[in-house]
Amino acid sequence: MVLFYCIVNAFTDQTFGGNPAAVMMLESWLPDAQLQALAAQHNLSETAFLVQQSPACYELRWFTPVLEVPLCGHATLAAAHALANELQVSNGPFQFKTRYRGDITATKSSAGLGIELPAIASEKCKVEAGLAHALGARVLSAVRPIDDPWQVLYELETHEAVMNLKPDIQALTEKVNHCVIVTAQGDKTDFVSRMFAPHLGVDEDPVTGSAHCILAPFWSERLGKNSLSAWQCSARGGGLHCSVVDDRVWLTGHAITFSTGEIKAPIECA
Repeated sequence: MVLFYCIVNAFTDQTFGGNPAAVMMLESWLPDAQLQALAAQHNLSETAFLVQQSPACYELRWFTPVLEVPLCGHATLAAAHALANELQVSNGPFQFKTRYRGDITATKSSAGLGIELPAIASEKCKVEAGLAHALGARVLSAVRPIDDPWQVLYELETHEAVMNLKPDIQALTEKVNHCVIVTAQGDKTDFVSRMFAPHLGVDEDPVTGSAHCILAPFWSERLGKNSLSAWQCSARGGGLHCSVVDDRVWLTGHAITFSTGEIKAPIECA
């Protein structure tokens, strides 16, 4: 079996910017162990696997190098880009059926690629003991998703505090077992953020679409606006435009193909 794959940098138009994701189109689902092995081999923050169900409709799953995750925004954007530009299926819109977050729509426009994700309702929570020390920064407040707290958002004092953050990753792993999103109001954008997920095998994610499902509603309420500009200030960096509409978040950004190839190693079919 020969499997096509491509590496797409999401939320950027720069060759070495944004968040790279591997995208693989499958004829049918492989065993989970094979999917996980492929994601580990790619060794990117996420690999997106697609199986076509009907024209412009695909089942979609996401794997980090160590496990499957319930939602990944940048790999969804990368999948839509791959379908439109590398597999030349169409320009969309595309519908993705996911296991844990329902249906996701992706569309292409002059502003870039847009993906519609569920907005995450959050509630205030206490900052875990030792978390601020592990981050190396003063934490003003924290909120967590009401339904599934696999990510928690921590507000820092300034955008400089977010940009200059140098967390102790080992200490962070010992203090919490969820993704750590740090954020502050931006100077050139409405807000900035970074995201750390060492327990998922990703010390720092370059640009995180799923994090903006909680970030966008948080800053929408804080700033009193539904249309927001965002910058994730990792070393690679990436920009997004966020629109909050009822219980959905539209994330719009650019993507660029970095490489394409074929996997020729033996693959076990389900």
